[in-house]
Amino acid sequence: MTFDFVKSNGLGNDYLVVDAETLGFELTAARVRQICDRHIGIGSDGILVVVPSTAADFGLRILNPDGSEAEKSGNGLRIFAKFLYEHGYTRRTEFLVETLGGIVGLRLLLANGRVERVRVEMGRAVIDRTLTSIAVEGETLDVIALSVGNPHCVCIVNDLSRVDLARLGPLIESHPAFPRRTNVQFAQVLSRTEVRALIWERGAGHTLASGSSSCAVAAACFDRGLIDGRVTVHMEGGDLLIEVDEALQVVMTGTVEEIYTGTFSADLRRRLLA
Repeated sequence: MTFDFVKSNGLGNDYLVVDAETLGFELTAARVRQICDRHIGIGSDGILVVVPSTAADFGLRILNPDGSEAEKSGNGLRIFAKFLYEHGYTRRTEFLVETLGGIVGLRLLLANGRVERVRVEMGRAVIDRTLTSIAVEGETLDVIALSVGNPHCVCIVNDLSRVDLARLGPLIESHPAFPRRTNVQFAQVLSRTEVRALIWERGAGHTLASGSSSCAVAAACFDRGLIDGRVTVHMEGGDLLIEVDEALQVVMTGTVEEIYTGTFSADLRRRLLA
């Protein structure tokens, strides 16, 4: 391998992909924060790490820019799948990846020999029926708390333009109702087949797009009877097609793009290892 990392994005949600076996140093929380910093590091919304798996074809660790670890990432899985195919780890177009949030099936959709889109079986959404509202700074918010392998809190609103995401996002993320913190989505239903969403990601903050968040939004809206089982989720970074069935099994399909391959400079390595 002639590079240390690949940088890619899924609808503006950018990740670095590295191989734990060839990286040459341990990715501690402090090092992750430095690498993801957009001023003194490379800059990204997180790091995806290729690791061994005994349960699936490949293993994946997902590291947030604050140094914490995520169970699952929809955009990250699409980026990871493209990396594996285009950098010689596999020539198969269907395979399994093990994450902390479970084993995920992926199918690559190619164009001119490159991965253009990825279809991801995200698993079953599980809704917490006991948590329907939370109090935030004296305001009671109607919420749908659920997991798609990682935690989410969806707030369905009539008008996204009235949502103060910068204020409410961090308050909901760290609310006592979510002891492990949560990803936050505000969603506006446009029709039976279209939903708009704003996203505050656990450990990353305001995010242009999120695959697992889109799945959570679709599952929440479907459970409320507001949409059909095939819906386009519009986010600031772009759109994802989400399919939900009666058992709340969720499938996501979306684009992915590689930005560049790179190496850690001697200066950056020196600082990381200091």
